[in-house]
Amino acid sequence: MPVPLLRYNQISMAIAAEHQPGTAEISESRRQMTALLTGGGIYRLDRALFSLTGRDRVRWLNGMVSNNIRDLLPGHGVYAFVLNAQGHIQGDLYAFNRGESLVLEVERSQAETLVPLLRRYIIMDKVEVEDLSGKTTVIGMAGPKCREMLTALGFELPEFGALRITDMMWRETPVTVVCSDNPCGDSYEIWVPAEQIEAAWDVLVQAGAVAADAETLETFRILCGIPKFGQDIRERILPQETGQDRALNFTKGCYIGQEIVERIRARGSVHRTFVGFEVEGAAPSAGTKVQYQGKDVGEITSVTAAPLKQKRMALGFIRKEVIETGRTFTAGEATVSPVSLPFKGIFD
Repeated sequence: MPVPLLRYNQISMAIAAEHQPGTAEISESRRQMTALLTGGGIYRLDRALFSLTGRDRVRWLNGMVSNNIRDLLPGHGVYAFVLNAQGHIQGDLYAFNRGESLVLEVERSQAETLVPLLRRYIIMDKVEVEDLSGKTTVIGMAGPKCREMLTALGFELPEFGALRITDMMWRETPVTVVCSDNPCGDSYEIWVPAEQIEAAWDVLVQAGAVAADAETLETFRILCGIPKFGQDIRERILPQETGQDRALNFTKGCYIGQEIVERIRARGSVHRTFVGFEVEGAAPSAGTKVQYQGKDVGEITSVTAAPLKQKRMALGFIRKEVIETGRTFTAGEATVSPVSLPFKGIFD
């Protein structure tokens, strides 16, 4: 998209400068954000895990989601959408191949609707679904020093890329480490037995990881340009409108909603696209329409919970035909400028 890229290296430098001796004490939220950007931050992930077993699990799931499960190697994972017959997104998830089973990772807020939806399509298939939520909990980590911290604590991590998983024993506890797919930097998940979550959390904090609260984590998500289902991705959104091409595979065969996805690909584009916005002025709320010359051309879906310096950042959709270099738009009382995602320079 031919629009200016927002540079976050100045923001990162400004935040880091506030750590220098003799400067005023920084706020707790800035301390947390600094850890996520330049050190090692940890946070609770409210995720539900489901194990799929049975001889038909791969074929069945491959027909349910937008990415390729059929050719997924053991120890690998993918991000995918669940669509309806009209191609609209019903939810999103991660699927991992653990050899003898598949594991689905779903936002807990989606689990009560998405998993029953999937279950309804198990008819004559030999597929069993087990909810692991009471057995396994998830800790997230982000920042360039995370791997160093984990290694120092005895985690034997291989050199693995995005959405690779590895099982290990750590301090006599079976854990799984996932290399996450945050587009802006190093991030991991640690799947820990539920009864060990507090002990594992305390060990990580004692090792120097900084705990990030929900508000800071939401700002971090927006800075990284990651859409959230139910907030950014809502009813009637089509896969290609989200910009999440990593969720799609065009050679896997049939699945629910495939016809619409293929039709969009053949047509070559969609009318609106998911972008970031640099905001000047009073922060718009989620749902505020983006306007150009008095006409609605988009919508704000997420806004940073806390400003960094004098800037606020937002996520949302805009019609592709109105985007031109240097053109600005309004959203409520604010002036907004669309920028490419992910926001560049966050970890410089």
